[in-house]
Amino acid sequence: MERFKTVDSIVEAVRNVQQDDAQTYEQQTYRLAKIAENVVDYPVAEDDAFYALYESGQICDLDEGHAPYAPRYILPDYEKYLREGSAFLRIDPPETLLDATTALLVLYHHVPSITRFPVYIGALDALLEPFVKDTDPDTARSILKNFLLQIDRTVTDSFCHANIGPEETETGRMIIDLVGELQNPTPNLTFLYDEAVTPDAFAERAVAASLVCANPAFANDAYYKKDFGDVDYGIASCYNALPKHGGAFTLSRLRLNKIAEAAGSTETFFEKTLPFAIDTMLRFMEAKITYLVEETAFFRANFMVKEDLIDVDNFVGLFGIVGLHECVQTLLGYDEIPGTFGTDEAADAMGIRVMDYVEERVGAFTSRYSPVWNHKFMLHAQVGAAGDLGTTAAHRIQIGKEPDLYTHLRQAAKFQKYFPSGVGDHYPFDSTAKKNPGAVLDIFKGAFRLGNRYVSAYNEDGDLIRVTGYLVKKSDVEAFRRGDAVHYDTVQFALDPLTEYGVNKRQVEGV
Repeated sequence: MERFKTVDSIVEAVRNVQQDDAQTYEQQTYRLAKIAENVVDYPVAEDDAFYALYESGQICDLDEGHAPYAPRYILPDYEKYLREGSAFLRIDPPETLLDATTALLVLYHHVPSITRFPVYIGALDALLEPFVKDTDPDTARSILKNFLLQIDRTVTDSFCHANIGPEETETGRMIIDLVGELQNPTPNLTFLYDEAVTPDAFAERAVAASLVCANPAFANDAYYKKDFGDVDYGIASCYNALPKHGGAFTLSRLRLNKIAEAAGSTETFFEKTLPFAIDTMLRFMEAKITYLVEETAFFRANFMVKEDLIDVDNFVGLFGIVGLHECVQTLLGYDEIPGTFGTDEAADAMGIRVMDYVEERVGAFTSRYSPVWNHKFMLHAQVGAAGDLGTTAAHRIQIGKEPDLYTHLRQAAKFQKYFPSGVGDHYPFDSTAKKNPGAVLDIFKGAFRLGNRYVSAYNEDGDLIRVTGYLVKKSDVEAFRRGDAVHYDTVQFALDPLTEYGVNKRQVEGV
């Protein structure tokens, strides 16, 4: 994150944004606002260790801004909103499906996030099913189609996320069919799947859609419910499991590979560089949360707080990691141990050792905030960002090193268990899968029985691709690469993963 030291540097940054042909007016406005925010210093002292670890790439703040003035991710209580309406927005409780979709679109406009758009738009099937039941099917389908179209054209960022399932509903069936028909990147969709609750035919319908438009992905609902207990959860942004009626204050991440490279030995990594980086990021995150809660107006004045659509006590801090694959290879190299992460037991054992250490040390930290999560930060398998060349997302196996599908799923389960706040692996399938969605569903069932939390599939030949957790169209990325403006913000984030990091070269699976 650029730290502006002079007025001239600010002016130059502003002009660069204003003169960028590949940005829409709306995108330029956002970037100009971010420049203004970053004139303010980070909420840590100038001599804090954070700065050195940031400059060396060991810690990344994911461009949240120096002085955030809204939470990173917000999951409003949409159920309460539809029951009671909003005095601030002058919205009465809806009586018809058209009323309900209109009311939701109004609220979406007022839900901020790190992307400035809502990253969670609700469990749409459960929210809208009562209204769909009272509407003629053809009319209901038409209203839902226009609702989804409006979201895609106005929430121009595919970190926008909706949930459906695990129960089968008419609304869920309509939405699944419509996402396949519309082929839109937004909203990103997660199917909350529970083998004991979800009918196979309904789940296969969702799989078939994912093999056409990479949407929806599948979450192991029973696993998440076990972790969250009495707390109602939703899947937001890429695949972030968070408390409803709350969300996430902030997300920062460690590049484990950079920390290992700085260590010089496995002993130094575990005894010095890793604990130092963890502790530094914990303090940094706590400082950002304190600034947001105590010094900005959001939790004092925002209408969602006043109308009890969100509660500060239901927000958490997300402690992210990336680069486990490269970290493990570096540590094995120090010890002259042969092996490759994902395929060799010694390598996976080293990865488990790293994650056990991270989990224990992060879990020992107590935050002043987040009573919903016992005043702890949640571990998060972060998906990647700019500057990640040579850094594999999260705990994942490096692209090009993947084993066969079933070995891959067994290996992923060893590591997905660490991340209650969000984790996922993505599997492209060849065209044969389209003919047999039931076989893909069986694979998903097996993955969940092994202990995986989240899996997704897409077709290797489709225009829509799941990059790291969000969706983009390959054609949009190519247009942006030519210098054309594209109205989806997310496209710019996908350029490097698709052209430099090899996301489109993932191992393709058959059934």
